[in-house]
Amino acid sequence: MQRWLSLSESPIDETALVGLRPDSSTSGAVLCFSGVVRNNERERPIEGIDYEAFHAMAEHQFRLLLDEVEARWPVESIRLVHRLGRVPAGETSLWVEIRSPHRGEALAALAWLIDRMKQRVPIWKHPYP
Repeated sequence: MQRWLSLSESPIDETALVGLRPDSSTSGAVLCFSGVVRNNERERPIEGIDYEAFHAMAEHQFRLLLDEVEARWPVESIRLVHRLGRVPAGETSLWVEIRSPHRGEALAALAWLIDRMKQRVPIWKHPYP
C-alpha cells in the first residue's frame, strides 16, 4: 500500500492534492474526505480551532493506524493531511484520500481510520471564540 502523511500548519490545498493523484487502473474507488472546522462547538459559537500535536507521537500513531488499515482492507493507497495550529471556521483541518478496488472497502477503511484517529492520535483541539 502506498502511503503519504503530512502534519502541516499551512492551509490544505485540496485542489492541488487531487491534482497530484497517482494514476491507477486497478482502483475502482477513489474516496476523498475533507474535515472542515465548524463555527460552533457544543452549540457555542467559535471562530476556529487551534490544533496542537506531539509531532513524533502523532506521526507514529498515524503509521500504526495505516498498518492496521492495510491488514484489514485491500486498500491501494492512503494520503492524509492534518492541519495544525490555528484553523478558522470554514477551513479544512483534515483531508484523506483512500484508493481501493471497490467502494465498500474504501468507505469502511475511511470511517474506521477517522474514528480510531480521534481516539489514538495525540492531536488536541482548542476552540477559540
